[in-house]
Amino acid sequence: MALRLEDKKKVVADVSKVATSALSLVIADSRGVSVADMTRLRAEARANQVYMRVTPNNLAKFAVAGTEYECAVESFRGPTLLGFSMEDPGAAARLFKDFSKENDKFEIKALAVGGELLGAEQIDRLAKLPTREQALSMLAAVTLAPVTKLVRTFNDVPGRVTRVVHAVAEQKKAA
Repeated sequence: MALRLEDKKKVVADVSKVATSALSLVIADSRGVSVADMTRLRAEARANQVYMRVTPNNLAKFAVAGTEYECAVESFRGPTLLGFSMEDPGAAARLFKDFSKENDKFEIKALAVGGELLGAEQIDRLAKLPTREQALSMLAAVTLAPVTKLVRTFNDVPGRVTRVVHAVAEQKKAA
């Protein structure tokens, strides 16, 4: 069914609004994927704060104009499924990568992050980014490591003194 002008404007406005606040974009082709699988993908996308939308290419080009995803315009060929990560930059990449492993017909075309267009072969680069919670725990571990080492060093000093005193006492007993 053809879209009316008002509907087209609404699609462009919705996608443009999302694109201005999104952290990354993954572009895919979902031709041949069953409706049940796409429904499951959409449910997983909602759970992971990923905005997914099949958008006509001309409307997608208008929607990303003036955003950091304008670099991805050349990838808008054929059926285009847009996946915008809203809270975690790697969420859409992980979601689409896992889905493409299960569905041979699902093809990742390209990714865009920070105004840079990446090829589909670089999906791991984005998918392996840690989530916010993982990054915070890694930061906590890094900041905690020196303190832990200092405490172990301080605890080791009395232990060494005790061992030296014990060794001296054993030597005197033996002599």
